[in-house]
Parts: sequence; structure tokens; C-alpha cells
Amino acid sequence: QVQLVESGGGLVQAGGSLRLSCAASGSIFSNKAMGWYRQAPGKQREMVARISSSGNTNYADSVKGRFTISRDNAKNTVYLQMNSLQFEDTAVYYCAQYNVAWTENPRYWGQGTQVTVSS
Repeated sequence: QVQLVESGGGLVQAGGSLRLSCAASGSIFSNKAMGWYRQAPGKQREMVARISSSGNTNYADSVKGRFTISRDNAKNTVYLQMNSLQFEDTAVYYCAQYNVAWTENPRYWGQGTQVTVSS
């Protein structure tokens, strides 16, 4: 079975940084596009960043220039480096794995990790 386990969330002041990690198991990780989504209170889940199996990336406009997604296939891990955090970034962040490419919705999800940015 596929498991995605996030870590690295927490409480940070506005302007600070966090790095989220997602450890994947139970799949051929190197062949899968991976993504980070988030859901804030009262809002729908939204895509934050995606990375293809070849390393191409795609970001939501709200995080461009501040967040960086990367992957380490040797460790079966995807990361989200979050800089210049804003109060509006407060949300539960979910790691997601696609079937192959990100042209469809993710197939698997992690349990989520809370990121809280204080103003």
C-alpha cells in the first residue's frame, strides 16, 4: 500500500521559513509526479506546488517566488521549502502522489501537517 507521511509543520512568525517533508513508500516513487496541497479553515483545498518525475515544477500564483518544491528520488522524499511566510499561508498542508503525471487529480494523499503563521 502507498503511504505518504508529512513532517515539518509547526508554528512560525510572519516572515519566517519552514521546510515540509513527505516520505513516500509502497510505490515506484521516481515515476510519479508529486504535489503539495493546502486547506485553510473555511476554504477549499488548493494546489500549492507540483513536481513531475523529471523535475518540472508548477506553483500557485500566491506562492511563486516564496515556495520551492523539490524531490530526492534516492530518499523517496519530496520537500516544500516555504520562505517569507504570511498569515494567509496558514493551513493544513497535504502531500499528494499522482498516478503518473499531474494532468489528473492526485491518487494518494498524506495525513496532513498543520502550518500556522502568526502575525
